Amino acid sequence: MEPLFFLISLVLGGSVVAGSVKVVNQGNEALVERLGSYNKKLEPGLNFVVPFVDRIVFRETIREKVLDIPPQQCITRDNVKITVDAVVYWRIVDMEKAYYKVENLQAAMVNLVMTQIRAEMGKLELDETFTARSEVNELLLRDLDIATDPWGVKVTRVELRDILPSQEVQQSMELQMSAERRKRAAILTSEGERESAINSARGKAEAQVLEAEARQKAVILEAEAQQKALILKAQAERQQQVLKAQAIAESAELIAQKIKTNPTAPKALEVLFALGYLDMGATIGKSDSSKVMFIDPRTIPATLEGIRSIVSEIPTDSNQILDNQTSNINTNGLG
Repeated sequence: MEPLFFLISLVLGGSVVAGSVKVVNQGNEALVERLGSYNKKLEPGLNFVVPFVDRIVFRETIREKVLDIPPQQCITRDNVKITVDAVVYWRIVDMEKAYYKVENLQAAMVNLVMTQIRAEMGKLELDETFTARSEVNELLLRDLDIATDPWGVKVTRVELRDILPSQEVQQSMELQMSAERRKRAAILTSEGERESAINSARGKAEAQVLEAEARQKAVILEAEAQQKALILKAQAERQQQVLKAQAIAESAELIAQKIKTNPTAPKALEVLFALGYLDMGATIGKSDSSKVMFIDPRTIPATLEGIRSIVSEIPTDSNQILDNQTSNINTNGLG
């Protein structure tokens, strides 16, 4: 009997020792009750409890978890039905409150999140639900964090996942978007045509201005060219008259010298005057504004006789002769 009793005692002792040792994994915590009342919380690692007296009633992780909120129907402020679902990121910060303050923590959180989502969606119109998603997420996070604080829960993030209107509303939205796109296309087309017309008109105006400026410059250049041509022509005529006067003066000086040295020079001078008279008639005949002159050949000897009488009255003084001849030549040549 003694070996059997020893064996039974050893087994019971081993089971008691094994029941008193509890190992909690990293990231987890456990609650222990002693005789039906809360005793202590077991931290990660090796822990000891009293066998048959202490009992682990709740073991849960303190790491962050994801709570999937199922789709639910909501009504917006403008009475449009939409279906909304979300995800909530949360973790337990007080294990005792999470177990003793609420019976089913996860179910309570799901119902609380759904209620808050319906409340926030009811404050917005349909168009605002798509544009104010980030603001709604922040409001839900703040409200849920305050509401779950008595349960020992910390809500870290809330994200609305899908916001789906009903099929009829989607069709209406598609028609509205199609009309809006056509409107924008028409506006863009009209703006493009307007810009094109403005650019075309502006181009024509600039072309006309450039053309007018070009014509103005051409007229100015032509006037300047004509002015320069007139100046050059006047200078050339003046130079020609100067050269002609110089030639006449030189010829007069040469004639005067010949008169001094040659006693028959007056006769030759008579002949020169006669030839000059005839040349004057030829010049008049060539002029565009001249009239036709008829000269009787029988009057030529009388004309020459008159010239001879004029020449015979020329003073004998050579200087006076030279001055008179020069004056007559200049008057006839320049006239």
